[in-house]
Amino acid sequence: MHLTADTLNDLPRGQRINLVNSLSGFKSANLVGTCSDGGEENLAMVGSCFHLGADPALMGMIMRPHSVDRHSLEYLAATGVYTLNQVHEDILKAAHQTSARYPREISEFTATGLTPSYLPAFQAPFVEEARIKLGMVVIETQTLAVNDTVLVIGAIEHILLPDNAVENDGFVNIERAGTVALSGLDSYHRSQSIGRLSYAKPDKPTHWLHDNAT
Repeated sequence: MHLTADTLNDLPRGQRINLVNSLSGFKSANLVGTCSDGGEENLAMVGSCFHLGADPALMGMIMRPHSVDRHSLEYLAATGVYTLNQVHEDILKAAHQTSARYPREISEFTATGLTPSYLPAFQAPFVEEARIKLGMVVIETQTLAVNDTVLVIGAIEHILLPDNAVENDGFVNIERAGTVALSGLDSYHRSQSIGRLSYAKPDKPTHWLHDNAT
């Protein structure tokens, strides 16, 4: 199959959306937790979080255009904080259900049975059932001229995760925590590690860091 920009645009809208959303491969599946100044909690599935820098520790996230109510975007912009909660298989159906368009007065926590939890002096709710959770502070937001999506840049302020998910060199083994991957809009995947490779240098061959790598 060979599609061009023209033939892609000729596809039915639903088929085109599914195809393009699948092309980037596996994505992270995170629940974004926010709370308004008035106490309204919101939880939303986002598949567009990405590493932006380690020093300082930054992550980026793309939010859809604000052409309709975007409660998560509104709340994090107003309060300056939000949480990222990695999805695992035990909470997968509830996590996916948060993508439904609930009215503002209905909390996705209540609608899906997930539990909000808080840290002192941090306004955004974490998902109690999640295993890897990040408390984020908004550093910058930018509306992208190309399609009106909003880039949110956040600094990591809190990291909550199981002790056994962190290896001796600091590497976070998300597979050990049961984190799932997302492709397209609705396809979820378990992962199977192939192994970790050594830091690439021009004068050294790459080697596996663990004996059990294939």
